[in-house]
Amino acid sequence: MRTKNFAYHLLALFVIAATLLAACGAPSATEVPAAATDAPAAATDAPAATEAPAADPMAELIAAAQAEGTLTTIALPHDWCNYGEAIETFKAKYGLEVNELNPDAGSGDEIEAIKANKDNTGPQAPDVIDVGFAFGESSKAEGLIQPYKVSTWDSIPAEAKDAEGYWYGDYYGVLSFLVNTDVQPDVPQDWADLLDPKYNGQVALSGDPRTSNQAIQTVYAASLANGGSLDDAQAGLDYFAQLNTAGNLVPLIANNGLVATGETAVRITWDYNALAAVDSFEGNPKAEVVIPATGRFAGVYVQAISAYAPHPNAAKLWMEFLYSDEGQTIWMKGYCHPIREADMRERGVIPADLLAKLPDVSGAVFPSLAQLNAAKDLIVANWDSTVGADVQAAP
Repeated sequence: MRTKNFAYHLLALFVIAATLLAACGAPSATEVPAAATDAPAAATDAPAATEAPAADPMAELIAAAQAEGTLTTIALPHDWCNYGEAIETFKAKYGLEVNELNPDAGSGDEIEAIKANKDNTGPQAPDVIDVGFAFGESSKAEGLIQPYKVSTWDSIPAEAKDAEGYWYGDYYGVLSFLVNTDVQPDVPQDWADLLDPKYNGQVALSGDPRTSNQAIQTVYAASLANGGSLDDAQAGLDYFAQLNTAGNLVPLIANNGLVATGETAVRITWDYNALAAVDSFEGNPKAEVVIPATGRFAGVYVQAISAYAPHPNAAKLWMEFLYSDEGQTIWMKGYCHPIREADMRERGVIPADLLAKLPDVSGAVFPSLAQLNAAKDLIVANWDSTVGADVQAAP
């Protein structure tokens, strides 16, 4: 349980002048393994040229991962946070295969995949998960994930990670509207606009609010713009009930393909998904991304390794890659705000063009873990009775 204000610290994270936040805690047995043996000390009179080179602290982990040969991921669409480049770079860098399960799954599906494959070492058992912030602690409590502290552990803010290393924040985004302007040229600027009859049959969520973190947090965000608060998400359920009754809510899980065809002209999604979609459309169709004027909501995702991972060393190497400067930069190229951004800004290692591409999300709020859990429980339990829309994937 966190005792500090989560919103304050994460917002401070991404100010250019932010101070590097150091985490406390001694290294654990699950940190990057050192080389099996230390190089022998050189004799004092030996020439410098004959001294043994320093051992690569990653060498043992790389070798162990390559012996396993494969990493199994789940719920990582290639257009989500630039995961396509991340996966391909990881494969090329370390010579591992990546078995990609159900790219369009939600956070709840990822957790269920671990539970369903506890005794399965086959290709359906995920090694790693990337889930909504609220799912990290619950997965730890259920014994579904294992601890591992990456070598860049100290530069991950304490408020965005489990002190024992069971889960840690990776990136965050702000909910936005992705609009196909060929179909709907009148671009909505705020949540209230979506209730207008002109958007009849045009608005879609990016998941099922009964299982998807992104969809749950979309309902939560709507509450902030409609009289609710971080401590009460009921207004979000009431808002979506109005949207559904008006006929504006399409009961389909939206993706970029459905936006491109106009089947869902307005997709509510994280800003990094929306901005990447506009790039991929290349002007056909024309599209715009709007950060709503009110109810600006920032969502953090977290990484974790399954307690039942068939390839635990490949999983650890994947974490090392994602939390390296290289991995964090790849996420930023996909318009995501990486969790180690403050540290990277301080060291001047982020290309200026990447910083310039990110939208203004000033005023976005970051709920605490307790608030997220309370909102998730409320929304999942009451979506059917309050809203009544059976949101499903397109056939």
